[in-house]
Amino acid sequence: MAQVGIVMGSDSDMPVMSKAADILEKLGVSYEMKIISAHREPDVFFEYAKSAEEKGFKVIIAGAGMAAHLPGMCAAIFPMPVIGIPMHTTSLGGRDSLYSIVQMPSGIPVATVAINGGANAGLLAAKILAVSDGALLDRLKDYSAGLKEQVMAKDAKLQEVGYKNYSK
Repeated sequence: MAQVGIVMGSDSDMPVMSKAADILEKLGVSYEMKIISAHREPDVFFEYAKSAEEKGFKVIIAGAGMAAHLPGMCAAIFPMPVIGIPMHTTSLGGRDSLYSIVQMPSGIPVATVAINGGANAGLLAAKILAVSDGALLDRLKDYSAGLKEQVMAKDAKLQEVGYKNYSK
């Protein structure tokens, strides 16, 4: 049974949304990924959001492109946390998507990550689940330690070669 639902309005969102899936896989969190257009398939969308709780979802990650309604509509229907990922758009660089998600009316919160922030959405979903899953919390701590090691290794290389020669 999937713990996280990942939903996007178009397959053009897949490069960003797959980063959330990659993080969840790395951390051992089950998920289900779907493409549903809230505008072109409203009946399919409503059924998805209404049935998410009984499917066992604890969190939904929803991508939001040009008409960024998916995260907010999920939050209006699904009683658990929803994380919105604003997608970069050609017209306004994703600010339109970002504003649509963060300007939700009182009572319908949507957590929001950076524009194209798929990896952070996966991490945030895992952190929400880790509140009641000690093993997942340990895996998150290991993941964070790995990030620290990566930075330390890069700094060691910088110190070794000097900053002028770092990119060579």
